[in-house]
Amino acid sequence: MVDTAKNYSDMTDEEYWALDDEVTRNPPDVSGITGGFFTERTRQREGAECTIILDQFSADYLKAAAEATHKTPAQIVGELVRKELKSAV
Repeated sequence: MVDTAKNYSDMTDEEYWALDDEVTRNPPDVSGITGGFFTERTRQREGAECTIILDQFSADYLKAAAEATHKTPAQIVGELVRKELKSAV
């Protein structure tokens, strides 16, 4: 079981890979999560939730962009995805 109170920033590479393997084999149960900074309830899909797991750099960027623009992280991600799709066409 992953210790959610532990600070993982000082892990060795071996500890990181062992944790990665543990979480991959035993993913955390997120069924009880009803909200948070990187979850958003989508009412159009009957209240379905989408949890996004990000690296720290991406999470920091989204949080800063959301705060600066007074938007939700989901809105920022949506804009980035639409911009990427538009440039791919």
